[in-house]
Amino acid sequence: MSPEPVDPILLGVVEGTLASVEAEVEAAIERTSRSPMIREARDFRAGIHDRRCRKLTGRSYSALVQPIVRDFPVDTMRPGDVYFHNDVYASEGGIGHLPDLCVTVPVFHGGEVVAFVQAFGHHDDIGGAVPGSMPSHATSAYQEGLIVPPVKLYDAGRPNADVIKILVRNSRLPDSLRGDLDSEVAACRMGAERLGDLFQRYGRAPVEGCFDALLDKTTETFRRELLTKIPDGTYVWEDYAEHDGVDPPRLHRQRMTVTKRDDRLIIDFTGTSPQAKGPINHAGDYADGVFLKKWLAPILRNLADTPERMAELDVNEGVVPLIELRFPPPGTLLTPVFPAPTNARTFVILRLLGILAGALAKAVGGRLPADQETIRYTGFHGLDAEGRFYLMREVLGGGSGGRPWADGSDTIHIVPDSKNLPVEFTETRFPLRVERLALAPDSGGPGLRRGGLGYLKEVRVLTDGAFLCVADRSILSCWGLKGGRAGAPFRVTVDPGGPNERALPGLVDDEPVPAGTLVRIETTGGGGWGDPLEREPELVTLDVLQGKVTARAAREEYGVVLVPGEDGEPLDDEPLIDRVATRALRDELRATRGPRPFFDRGPGYRRLAGRDHAEVDTLEPDGR
Repeated sequence: MSPEPVDPILLGVVEGTLASVEAEVEAAIERTSRSPMIREARDFRAGIHDRRCRKLTGRSYSALVQPIVRDFPVDTMRPGDVYFHNDVYASEGGIGHLPDLCVTVPVFHGGEVVAFVQAFGHHDDIGGAVPGSMPSHATSAYQEGLIVPPVKLYDAGRPNADVIKILVRNSRLPDSLRGDLDSEVAACRMGAERLGDLFQRYGRAPVEGCFDALLDKTTETFRRELLTKIPDGTYVWEDYAEHDGVDPPRLHRQRMTVTKRDDRLIIDFTGTSPQAKGPINHAGDYADGVFLKKWLAPILRNLADTPERMAELDVNEGVVPLIELRFPPPGTLLTPVFPAPTNARTFVILRLLGILAGALAKAVGGRLPADQETIRYTGFHGLDAEGRFYLMREVLGGGSGGRPWADGSDTIHIVPDSKNLPVEFTETRFPLRVERLALAPDSGGPGLRRGGLGYLKEVRVLTDGAFLCVADRSILSCWGLKGGRAGAPFRVTVDPGGPNERALPGLVDDEPVPAGTLVRIETTGGGGWGDPLEREPELVTLDVLQGKVTARAAREEYGVVLVPGEDGEPLDDEPLIDRVATRALRDELRATRGPRPFFDRGPGYRRLAGRDHAEVDTLEPDGR
């Protein structure tokens, strides 16, 4: 029997309500939480799921409800119950590292569970070997912090005081952690109340019919508008993490074989490197990779006909039937065996986005954005002038890749609506002074469409302390596409220009920084798209005038000769294009450089790669 037709007006009401509830939950968390990582940086997400654990909202990714209903069957749940977990290996792939704490509240109608409201985010400290609970030298999950499998945080409205006491006791910042938990529980309860009103007003069957229709619409839209743009065939691409915090830098391979057939994608991760000793592993193979399917699917939106249409396409559970994931046996970067450490798993899951984009770029002749790396954790910890412990940590963005239709965006972040810590907040809360916050010149990969720029941030410590960092792409670069050049890698310099100047690796736990020391942080630029010698000279001139590209780079990378000068600094006066000299220089550069490669990984790759990797760098666009 065919299902009852859905009232289109009610469908619009339900879709709008889900979006507004999700936004209201997130706004409540932002207003009432305590830790800077949640309140100021907004490194958290909310999600709404139906009683079958399907994600209904699509503005962002979220954790999963499956581990909760696995350990607490739905028919045992009662109004007032609140569930909590952060156990990576018990999360069905929804939790990547221990600082991601997850709160889940069931929604009831007529005495039965009809939906779930969930919030999870990156909290400042959950114990472990180092402040921030992300030890770069970890070789075991037990070093990374307190591991909590799914538990009841509230039982029919009554708090589990013993569990809360254990959680708070294990944090170096107990007041912040307790405040965050209260904030997230209250926000999810509010969201559950709003959804309960929706069911009360319209009835269970009509609302659940709308849930099915929303997911079906996503499935059909992605199949019709996006997957049809990919020719049937098989496409291979791989990329790498460069270090794991334990072994010397080397290429930790993630390989992806993407096959398009029968209106679906089959993604095979065979060829991925063995699990690392250090914390760059990601336990992603649970529950048929449901989390990873929803994590990867936004890359497909780049195939939309227009940027405006791309922005309209949400990613909910409707994408899951379109993607099949095939994982290698246990013991790889994507199938680690407990207790392999995972706190820096961003090196793997972010790289997967770029690998899928690279494989699809081969399929569609390069009509996708170039590479980006838009997350890294940096910060300081120590004692302030009054002898109190402090931890300042933020998630700095980077430049996105140049696109066929536009330059990359500057200093963006993978987490929607997140942001760097405001200077005023940093300076009033911590013994730090932010002396410079700017775009990093020349960090975006040169191209017909330039890669977005990364941050340039300089911070001076006012008391003796330590610097911490969890970042990839400090050797490797974000690759350029279809003739575009790679972007600049991540860099941290202590005491730049001073007698104790030194560069730091991307993984650092407690680098000593005496009072008065300046630390310069430069985040990655996105890869360029298309031949930089084809970029309009007027756009190059504008970049120079705005300080995004130096006059030197304009000449050397883009072949644009400007008057006045090329001292490498932003120009005070509007430069003029010497068009005769520009044409001659571009002709000379084309003749001497040879044809541009489809992908450009940058000099760091060539330094780390051995002979066995050379052929991957020259794979043809058709996937051979």
